[in-house]
Amino acid sequence: MEKNGEKVANPAAKGRETSEFLMAIVRTLSTSADFQQREKEKARIEKTFTESDKKLGELVSENYQDLTQITQDFSTISKSVNEAREKIKKIKDDLSSCKTLLHCKRDELRRLWIEGVEQKTMVAMLDQIEQIKEVPTKLDNLLLKKHYLHGTELVVNAVAKLENQLVGVEALRDLKAELITRKEQLHEVLIEELNRQIYIKSQTPNFSSLPGKKGGSVAKQDTLKRKERNGVPPPEKIEFGKEVKEDLNSDPEDDPTHFIAILVESLYMLRKIPEAAEGLKVRIQPELSAIVARTSQLLLESTSNQVDASNQSQCLLDLLENIFHQFRFVAHMHKMVLRNLDRIIVSGVPVRQECLYDMTDVWSKIQAVVELLLREYLDVENTSASRQRAPTSFDEPSTDINSFFAKKRPAKPKKMALFRFDASIHAISTNSYVDDSRAFDTGDLFSSSLLAEMGLEKNQMVCKPSVYNITAIFRPLESFIREIEDAIACQDGTSSLQAFVTDFVQNIFLGHVHYTVSTSITSATKDLIRYYKNPQIDEEDESFDALRHVVDHKTQKELGVNRPLLTSTVTVDKNLQELRELMQDLPDYADQFLNMICNTLKEYRDTCHSAYREIVQYDSDERRVISAMWAKDEDISRFLRSLPSWRSLQSSRGQELASEDVCSEEEIKALNSKEAQILISNLTSSDGLIQQEIITDVTQMRTIANVHESLEWFFNRMKDFSNGLSARSTATAAETAASEYPPVSEKTLGSLKNLVKDFQDLAEICLLLLHLEVRVHCFYFLLPVAKQSNYAGPIDDLDPDSNVLKLNKDLTSMEEVLQQSLQPKKFKYIFESLGFLVASILMNSIQYMKKINENGIKKMCRNLFAIQQNLTNITMSRESDLDHARQYYELLYINPDDVITMIAEKGCQYTFQEYTELVKLHHRSHPALSPSQLEQRMQKLKEVIFKTPNGEHTP
Repeated sequence: MEKNGEKVANPAAKGRETSEFLMAIVRTLSTSADFQQREKEKARIEKTFTESDKKLGELVSENYQDLTQITQDFSTISKSVNEAREKIKKIKDDLSSCKTLLHCKRDELRRLWIEGVEQKTMVAMLDQIEQIKEVPTKLDNLLLKKHYLHGTELVVNAVAKLENQLVGVEALRDLKAELITRKEQLHEVLIEELNRQIYIKSQTPNFSSLPGKKGGSVAKQDTLKRKERNGVPPPEKIEFGKEVKEDLNSDPEDDPTHFIAILVESLYMLRKIPEAAEGLKVRIQPELSAIVARTSQLLLESTSNQVDASNQSQCLLDLLENIFHQFRFVAHMHKMVLRNLDRIIVSGVPVRQECLYDMTDVWSKIQAVVELLLREYLDVENTSASRQRAPTSFDEPSTDINSFFAKKRPAKPKKMALFRFDASIHAISTNSYVDDSRAFDTGDLFSSSLLAEMGLEKNQMVCKPSVYNITAIFRPLESFIREIEDAIACQDGTSSLQAFVTDFVQNIFLGHVHYTVSTSITSATKDLIRYYKNPQIDEEDESFDALRHVVDHKTQKELGVNRPLLTSTVTVDKNLQELRELMQDLPDYADQFLNMICNTLKEYRDTCHSAYREIVQYDSDERRVISAMWAKDEDISRFLRSLPSWRSLQSSRGQELASEDVCSEEEIKALNSKEAQILISNLTSSDGLIQQEIITDVTQMRTIANVHESLEWFFNRMKDFSNGLSARSTATAAETAASEYPPVSEKTLGSLKNLVKDFQDLAEICLLLLHLEVRVHCFYFLLPVAKQSNYAGPIDDLDPDSNVLKLNKDLTSMEEVLQQSLQPKKFKYIFESLGFLVASILMNSIQYMKKINENGIKKMCRNLFAIQQNLTNITMSRESDLDHARQYYELLYINPDDVITMIAEKGCQYTFQEYTELVKLHHRSHPALSPSQLEQRMQKLKEVIFKTPNGEHTP
């Protein structure tokens, strides 16, 4: 053996070695023949023995105390062993004696043992009976304190004892029947308590967004914090392997999660899990309906008399937000119940899956109740019968504004449908089948009988049913639907509630909005064309004339404008403003509302163009007034738009005027001269204008001015709207977040901007028309002044020409209506440079005079002065161009030779053509002068005017 690396001698081996050593000594002594050798061996052995004895004596002396103790212990142990042997021997003798005695009295002992067992059993049974008699009282106390787990365990154990150990006790028959009944009823109590925890505990409505309440977001945070304080953890944190225990010293409802686990565990002990699951499943819809009814009642009580037309939508929004909050809590509690049921199933309890329910069933019922609630508040039943189809898209090819002013063939009357099959038996049955095939049958969830059973009154409406209620609730409703779809793990937009909302918006709401907008705009623009085809319609006619009716001063002040606007334009803008708000309220359908806006703009644009054409055309051949033809003419329109006066109007609209657009007085005079020449050159008729070629009714001038102001105001508003939109294909995330409106289709946005441009063009054309119409009136009245009047009469007529008087009256009338209808800058644009045109017309008309004398010169000067005085009152400026014209006619007082001398001395004040016509009229007025004299004077005039500084003549 080895221990710790050292060899340890084995006692047996050591004994063998000693024996062998002794035997070796004996053999040595016996075999030795020599006595001396034996003596030597003996001496060696004695020496060795002496050494060993000495060593032994040393060891004994060193370990004397140990040896003494060992000796004493050995003596004690030996004594104890001897005593034990004696006792065992005595016990064996006693047992043998007992065995002999028991064998003699075996039957009597058996009888006594049996009697003892019977007595013990009877005592235990009596104890059980006493305990069972106390079960009803204990059960009532436990149920009163809601210690359901202990109560269930108590009644289950009591019934088990009555059906097993105490089955034969007739005295407990009534108690047994009572406990069995209590046991059967206990699962209903547990299910009722589960429903109370799921539904009643969730009802903590907070109507904070109503008048006089604090902010909704703060209230929601308070509610969430209150829920957190109640200790409702996520259902995922429930541990499956953990044993459910109940503490009799605490309130079970302090921990809702543990309380639900206790209730489910109690139902499991009663073996009523399938019945409980079925009971919970059946009660989902009625309880959800009760939440809706109870919340509605509380909302009405909290608002008392504060609900009016202005905050009805807010009441509905507050109702839905509170209902959604409670439904979320209901779903959360159902999830905890299902997790506890799964915990029991995982533990090995066999439960058929068809007996259970899942969260899909819960969310399905929630969707069904919300859908029925929406059907009531969105008035689906009343509006679905009269569905209107909204335009699905807007696609208008790019058009030229001039195409609206071209001659058009009379439109063919539209074919009207004689009948439809919407109300046929087949259509009705088909629609009924479609409605019946919906995923969930909402039924009469809010029936009075059902609510009465739950102790509630009839469901009360917090606001009037209307399809427009969707605008206030769409965003929270969509958010709630997304929560549902995430909870049931379905694709976006595939839930039944989303299908209902989509169907309602697309098939009912959009059509209703389109019908309402169309009806409003139609009523605002009806009889427009009929009036202009028959201007003799009485002002008191009940028919509404869209282009004559303007808003009142109160409305002008509200709109922030200082000139009248057409009621039809304001009505259209109001309707489009509602559509813009709907784009914000229902961002998912922004494209559809933008399509409606484009269709409305297109229809109103066409209506305005039709009314414009009816104003400016004057016979069946669709001939138009001169000013409309000039406004349509590209060359004239382009030139007028290039003038500084027009560009200054653009700067007043927010566009800055470039430095190169600022003209000097000479440049402005040159441009005015060019304008006059262009207009004069376009009047090729030698017979002058006819009355039908001008607008004689000043009220129509006012109408055109009102149309211009209205369309320009409308254009600016629509321009701001279109600039605030972004295309879906190009919009960035930052732009989308900063934009007031959601991104829209790029194609529709382009169509919108084109339509807005059309309104701008029409507004500008109306302003150009007024600008040109005033000038056409000057042509109409002033061209006959030279052609028809006599300026060589013997009598000095002190009054101006009758046409001049008519022109002044006409200008005054136009001033009165236009000053009230146009802004000052535009009014100035209409009459600006009109004096130059009048002077040019009268100076150019000198060629049509046959002769003139001093009386005629005075009369022409009176004409010019009368016009100058009138224009000065209108424009509040001197109109020096008319002084220039009067000075031109006053040259007729002077001999042509003196005029030529004056030109040579002072320079030219007029053009060569004007001097030529002046000399010709002088010769026509003096028949005694010969043609040769006229030629001489013309040659001299040419030499004086065209003579250059170096003495050469221009060709």
